[in-house]
Parts: sequence; structure tokens; C-alpha cells
Amino acid sequence: MKRWLLVIPVALLLGLGVLGAYQLMQPDDESFVAKADRSAPERAFPLLDAPEQEISFATPPGDGPVMVNLFASWCAPCRAEHGDITALAETFPGQVYGLAYKDAPEATRAFLEELGNPFEQIGVDPSGQGGLDFGLTGVPETFVISADGQIILHVRGPLDVERSQQVAEALGG
Repeated sequence: MKRWLLVIPVALLLGLGVLGAYQLMQPDDESFVAKADRSAPERAFPLLDAPEQEISFATPPGDGPVMVNLFASWCAPCRAEHGDITALAETFPGQVYGLAYKDAPEATRAFLEELGNPFEQIGVDPSGQGGLDFGLTGVPETFVISADGQIILHVRGPLDVERSQQVAEALGG
């Protein structure tokens, strides 16, 4: 009889392990690519190469939708997605913008000098408050903003072929 009492805790522990493994294998409720239905932040960001000037995405520059990529020089996935951003900038000239998140301007410049600068303009967000206004969960993240200032697509994590295609479709391609 005492042996059965020892089996019960082991069986419970094994059952919890199976349940935990099952939960880990389930996809997240939030997709990496999500439609968004909210306004772009009102915040204006100083430009990297002209700090006396600012850019705001509440009223995006240009006539159509724009892509805003939040990145940092210290972010390894940002480095990995850079080629995809460059390809989007070549396909959609004048529609691809950057926002350097919690990065020193000299580090951002060195990063872009090394990899190339695909961005039409780059705002800086040294405090990170602007990223929070966007709804950033961690760099890199990409937002597509309609001409009327609505976030129409939010990509969490680095761009890849599939995610770049979704951004291209949102930009009008």
C-alpha cells in the first residue's frame, strides 16, 4: 500500500511536465505579424543627421503609406534583417524610414556606414519613450502607417521573406 502512495507524486509531476510541454508547443495567441488599428504616435523625433529638424509619423511624410523600422546598432536581429529592409527600400523608394531606438547617434551612424543606409530619413529615440508610444515590445519591429496616420501593420521581430512580403503588400506592392 505504501508503494502506491509514492507513485502518486511521481505521476502528478509527470502529468505537469506533459502539460507544460504541450503548452510550450502551442503557437502564441499573438502572431509575429498583426494588423493594427490604432493611430501612429503624435511624438516628433529629432532626425539623426539634423537634430534641429524633426519627423512625426502621425502625419507621415509623402502621399502614401510608409514603413517605420525601429532598430538599434546593438541589436543582432536588426543586423540580420538589414538586407530585407534594403530590398524594401529599393522597391518602395521614399517609403522606408528608420527610428534608432535607445542608441547613441555615433553608434547608429557606424552601424549604417557598415551595412548601408536604406532609410529615407532616420529619427532618434534615445529615451525609448517613442518606441513605447508605438507599442514596441522589443527591437527590431516594423510598422506600416497609412497616409492618414493609422498603423495598418505591426511586425514583431526581424523581417524575413514572408514578413517582408506582408510589409510590401501593406505599402502597396
